[in-house]
Amino acid sequence: MQGVLTSLFLPPLLLALVCLGAGLLAWQGRRGAGALAALAAFGLLLLATPFAAGHLTAPLEARASAAPAPMAPPGAIVVLGGEMAYGAAGPEVGPLTLERLRAAAALHRRTGLPLLVTGGPLSAGAPPIAVLMAASLAADFGTPVRWVEPRARDTRENALFAAAMLRAERIDAALVVSHAWHLPRALAAFERAGFMVGPAPVRIGRRPAGVMSDWVPRPDHLARSWFAIREWAGLLVYRLRDG
Repeated sequence: MQGVLTSLFLPPLLLALVCLGAGLLAWQGRRGAGALAALAAFGLLLLATPFAAGHLTAPLEARASAAPAPMAPPGAIVVLGGEMAYGAAGPEVGPLTLERLRAAAALHRRTGLPLLVTGGPLSAGAPPIAVLMAASLAADFGTPVRWVEPRARDTRENALFAAAMLRAERIDAALVVSHAWHLPRALAAFERAGFMVGPAPVRIGRRPAGVMSDWVPRPDHLARSWFAIREWAGLLVYRLRDG
């Protein structure tokens, strides 16, 4: 339910609904409705450009890069689940999750720190994403996973449940692997859980320079804008909750 509400009340779907509703009103002859529909359509096109997507994600990625290391030496690597896909053999990790696993495997080889993967089922009847992540790390990267947290439904629960598992192992700090645009909210969730973490960002993009190619709309940049808007909204919710 939370995911559905997030999709409905945030762009780009919100803009698409406004465009549709305003278009229907314009068809009925309502004054100003056509202009509203055009404005919403323009907003959709703008969010699909590398320029808009880049400027929405760049401040988040800068926050992730500037986040301090934990005060205590990290004793583990926490990998946050992303999305799931369906292959010929059934459910498997999606592209974003696979990028996180690749980065986590490389970090594990550099540091020797044990891995914890976290994430529950993403849809009814699906296996926990953490189980799929552990299987992919073993099969695709030859990297063992020490802890599998299979219940978390969102980033807040990722932090709460992972922190509890690591505290039970007398581990006081960890590195968190996720995409750079997601890390500010993830680090805030661990901070709220009272657990020390440091950032291990995945795929930091460039800030658009405003050249011609930055203004060409593409569907993948619309998705990138949606991820960024969701993260900014999540950070706002955290701030309001903290008072």
